[in-house]
Amino acid sequence: MNRSRFLLANAVLAAVVVLSHLPALAAVEGSFQRSLKVSGPVDIDITTGSGSITVRTGGSDTVEVTGRIRATDWSDNAEDKVRRLEANPPIQQSGNSIHIGHIEEAELRRNVSISYELTVPAQTELKAHSGSGNQNVEGIRGPLEVNAGSGSVKISNIGGTVRADTGSGSIDIDHAKGNVRAHAGSGSIRATDIGGGFEGNTGSGRITLSQSAPGAVRAETGSGGMELRGVRGSLEARAGSGDIRAEGEPTGGWIVHTGSGGVHLRLPNDAAFDLNARTSSGSISLEHPVTVQGTIGRKQIRGKVRGGGVQVEVETGSGNIEILGLCSGSCF
Repeated sequence: MNRSRFLLANAVLAAVVVLSHLPALAAVEGSFQRSLKVSGPVDIDITTGSGSITVRTGGSDTVEVTGRIRATDWSDNAEDKVRRLEANPPIQQSGNSIHIGHIEEAELRRNVSISYELTVPAQTELKAHSGSGNQNVEGIRGPLEVNAGSGSVKISNIGGTVRADTGSGSIDIDHAKGNVRAHAGSGSIRATDIGGGFEGNTGSGRITLSQSAPGAVRAETGSGGMELRGVRGSLEARAGSGDIRAEGEPTGGWIVHTGSGGVHLRLPNDAAFDLNARTSSGSISLEHPVTVQGTIGRKQIRGKVRGGGVQVEVETGSGNIEILGLCSGSCF
């Protein structure tokens, strides 16, 4: 026993000696600011390996860039990296085309995080990429493309099309005047006041949509369910598990499937459509008058509503189906 204690004490002492000779982990911070003159529409491409990106609108002839640097290193290079980036920020401008964050030297990128804050003209097209970190963009004309390996994405008041992707994190889009495409590996997707078509999919998370102008809608979630309002066009909604609630005008075909969960649809009181609804475990409730074609029962209804029209196909593996009329207030 004494020998074991002796060996353990020696091992601890040796570890302390080794650690005492290792360099301390350095953390150095710094910043830079640049003001770039532009005239007319601006095209910006910004990237950061680790750090946040915030973009908002300002004057029509200037792009303001603020970078906040944080460098960590097991050697004494952190200080040198920060000072080099402060003296020579990764910003390139060619007329109204601006590239930010593209660092060619691999060693200079290692263990360095840069968060960016931009103030840009409203007439800006933007591509923003981050390996990890949140992104917040508001007020630009667009089109807008946002990509994050991990981190939440928040977008508001965009005057054109939007494409947003994150590997892990939520996506929140409020007021876009063009088509929207949103993808999350895991995380919820919320899109309100969308003035065009919408395509959204997430591996795990809820999808919420409010559409303010006609356009095709396609929504898919592995688990989490969805709520879709104001749909005016075709609809394809699929959930591995979770309730699906949708209301709107089916001017194109509707396909609504969930593996496990209820389906609740609200369609105009004068809507005419071909209905094929079925549930493996549950019941079907229908407010609209239907002329049966083949099947009507507790678990399946197939027929024409008001003479027929676009195809409305509804299916759930386990859950009830309700197809009701539109309401004047909040339907859900």
